[in-house]
Amino acid sequence: MTETSTVLITRHPAPAVAEDAYVAEIALNRPDKLNAWTAQMRGRLVAALDEAGTDPACRAVVLTGVGRAFCAGQDLAETAAIDPDDHTAAEEWIDDFGRLFRTLRGLDKPTVAAVNGVAAGSGFQFALLVDLRIGHADVRMGQPEVLSGIPSITGIWAMRGILGRAKTAEFALTGRLVDGTEAQRLGLLNRLVAQEDVLTEALAEAARLAELPLGAVALTKGRLRELDDDGLDEAIAAAKKVHTAAYATGEPQREMARFLAGRRR
Repeated sequence: MTETSTVLITRHPAPAVAEDAYVAEIALNRPDKLNAWTAQMRGRLVAALDEAGTDPACRAVVLTGVGRAFCAGQDLAETAAIDPDDHTAAEEWIDDFGRLFRTLRGLDKPTVAAVNGVAAGSGFQFALLVDLRIGHADVRMGQPEVLSGIPSITGIWAMRGILGRAKTAEFALTGRLVDGTEAQRLGLLNRLVAQEDVLTEALAEAARLAELPLGAVALTKGRLRELDDDGLDEAIAAAKKVHTAAYATGEPQREMARFLAGRRR
């Protein structure tokens, strides 16, 4: 196991594929913060994904979280400090997510999410970009950004292909989280297993996918990307405009500060 601060990388041998083949397990490692991420953490995650993507011995990737969460999304303590008069800060923040989302989507190798706990906000969006998702009945998944004064823009793009317009609107506007059983019914999870088996099953699924012909997998994933690449580009551009305008009003900062103050009580 190699530790890169807030991201842990474990190589699981895949001898059925080749002597040096392995499945990369990449785990978000801020359990005390429910694996909520900062810009620095996302940068380390991008580097880990790049490493897995360029290493020919890596044949599949499993993404998960340490502790009781997959990823609670953005660390609000970071974005609550954005200066309303700094009109570039929100754009840079969205560009940061654009790099992360495109890096994950750009992997030609199969990806599996072991959704071990809450997946919310941008963490929920990130999970939806993985090829297959395995979770348990007690996970909580959703898009609660609006509750903290954050408009859901890239979230709409990530959800709509799975949920359709009506459910996407419900998730984006109500901020409600669903449990694992409903998440599977809606297509947000591909499979439910016992809580203690989530990571084991995700690794086993990744090992099975690792045995598939590399070219066929890469070309299939490439075609899947083509179907909605333009949508992602449009969502990123829209998010930069919308979030710049929103943060200029100070409303997201006020709502996030109120949320953080309540959580500290």
